[in-house]
Amino acid sequence: MSQRKTTQNDADVNAFLDRVENPRRRADARHLLALMQAVTGEPPKMWGSSIVGFGSYHYRYASGREGDSLVVGFSPRKQNLAIYIMPGFSDYGEILSRLGKFRTGKSCLYVNKLDDVDLGLLEELVRESVAEMGRRYG
Repeated sequence: MSQRKTTQNDADVNAFLDRVENPRRRADARHLLALMQAVTGEPPKMWGSSIVGFGSYHYRYASGREGDSLVVGFSPRKQNLAIYIMPGFSDYGEILSRLGKFRTGKSCLYVNKLDDVDLGLLEELVRESVAEMGRRYG
């Protein structure tokens, strides 16, 4: 079994968001909360101490390593918003080409503020990634 530090817990999501110091980042986080809850139909849950996640799935690698992770989520960090798109970005080039100002990691979309991206396209990206996770993991 995995020894992941970032596991789902019962911490209060609203209390966590209330502690976000930057007012713009806090407002953007509230917007992401509403968007992801509407797309997934899932209640928000804390994952670790700083990630708000929606849904969960169980993974198992060929190596035998396994664990649970969020289907989609975000973290309002000091420097940016980290939006977790778990399938990665290889299938979303068309959406990304029109999305706006961002950078990506393996499964993270980093946005300075939501005003930098097209919110309709961001919702489409979240919706498509959630659907892909459903196809992959049921």
